[in-house]
Amino acid sequence: MEIARDVEKALSKLVRDPVVTIIVTSFVGPYAEQIRVIGEAAKPQSLPYKQKMTVLDVMIAVGGLTDFADGNSASITRVSEGDSRYSVRLKDLIKRGDISANVEMKPGDILIIPQGWF
Repeated sequence: MEIARDVEKALSKLVRDPVVTIIVTSFVGPYAEQIRVIGEAAKPQSLPYKQKMTVLDVMIAVGGLTDFADGNSASITRVSEGDSRYSVRLKDLIKRGDISANVEMKPGDILIIPQGWF
């Protein structure tokens, strides 16, 4: 409501008695509780963290790996642990179904998927 009133106020200089409705269509959550996926994901993006979220859940949400991804060289940077970096075998998980590669995500994690060198 507050944003709608601010927009109405700004529009009142151009339009007589504007009526504005704001509809939130998506919400990623507070910055510290987002999971960010960068690099060779099909759709790199920020995702809202959910309890018990795993790297498999994240990969489903971003549409998997690109053809150029080096999935087994991917890593998770865990901001909550002082930018600790952990290796993750995405190719084994996605292509071979190796569930042992499915690790739990934490709020603020950054999944980095590098490009492979052929």
